[in-house]
Amino acid sequence: MTNDIVALIDYYEKEKGIDRDKVVAALEYAFISAYRKMVPGADAIETLRADVNTKKGETRIFAVLTVVGEGEQTDKFNQVPIATASKKDPGVQPGDTMEFNVTPKDFGRIAVQTAKQTMMQRLRQAEKEMIYEEFKDRAGDIVSGTVRRFDRSDVLIDLGKFEGVMPSRERVQTEEYNIGDRIRAYVVAVENEGRGPEIILSRSHPNFVRRLFEAEVNEISDRTVEIRGIAREAGYRTKVAVWSTDDKVDPVGACVGLRGARVKNIVRELNNEKVDIIRWSDNPEEFVREALKPAVLRTINVDTENRVLHVTVDEEDLSKAIGRRGQNARLSSRLMGWDVQVRKDESKLEQFEKKIAGAAHSVGALLGLDDDLADKLFRAGGTSPDMVADMDADYIMDELGVPEERALDIIARAKANAASA
Repeated sequence: MTNDIVALIDYYEKEKGIDRDKVVAALEYAFISAYRKMVPGADAIETLRADVNTKKGETRIFAVLTVVGEGEQTDKFNQVPIATASKKDPGVQPGDTMEFNVTPKDFGRIAVQTAKQTMMQRLRQAEKEMIYEEFKDRAGDIVSGTVRRFDRSDVLIDLGKFEGVMPSRERVQTEEYNIGDRIRAYVVAVENEGRGPEIILSRSHPNFVRRLFEAEVNEISDRTVEIRGIAREAGYRTKVAVWSTDDKVDPVGACVGLRGARVKNIVRELNNEKVDIIRWSDNPEEFVREALKPAVLRTINVDTENRVLHVTVDEEDLSKAIGRRGQNARLSSRLMGWDVQVRKDESKLEQFEKKIAGAAHSVGALLGLDDDLADKLFRAGGTSPDMVADMDADYIMDELGVPEERALDIIARAKANAASA
């Protein structure tokens, strides 16, 4: 055995953590494969065994042959005459099996290169099996690693002995990664199909945020506070609904921490992604009020059958409730599992319009105008006979779309009412 093979055994044992016996077994298999390729007719031998002495650097190949009587040998590769076998063991009988050393001269030197590739394949398979065994129960955990390389838009992450992959779909699109960056990620799954075990990582998964809260907030890890729901648009905003089993513990305060210390650590890990912590409620009206804060809701109509919430807000709160590109309302819907429909509260506008209509009608009655013309005149500034009396006839003609005679008549009536008032 050459020094590079010995070094390979040490490397896989110490650096990759593969058991030495597995490494030697892979080497034995590789030398048997090499022997079958090197020796003419060796493919016909049914049973071969390799004996690797890792201390002396020797490799021997043994064939297991069946003893047959004189003149009965029909298979020279798997049978041996009893006369030959008796030289090794005088008590041997036909039908017995014996091992014979069939190692060619210079086999170790010649076979190394042939065996090396086969050995590497076996060791890679052993490494993959070890990855699966170690990580199969770690789905759902957070792991730390270093960005090693990129495969198109996938990120390959060095986890120490193993390598994980963060596919494009699991990346946060607002984040940039560079080779050598130290990052934390959520283990989505450990897949053992196709090319072998793969550790699938994610930084965009909602449960990444859940695990960060569990690590940062003691009350969540001891189950005093529960995370009842998470809705996330990775890189932009996350809403987390929390609830406490203890009436004396404020779930939102526990997650925020003293002076916001706990949530700040989480936001820092998420590269300043906005995180809203909301008090969970099984009452949809209370829940939606919390979810759409800081907007103040005017009315809430609950359609239980279709799981739809119709809410209204004042005009100044409309943008807050809907959020940028509808994000706040959309995340609230996901968090609650209800369709949240937000619209502007028209009640104040309706009341205002009614007051205008009433005042315009009063002015119109004094000036002999129908409600349509009275409304136009009122909105043009004619809120009283005094105001109309000071208007120019051309201005009234343009605003009301009436002829000059009609405009002059309106002004005359206005002056008469103003004088008698």
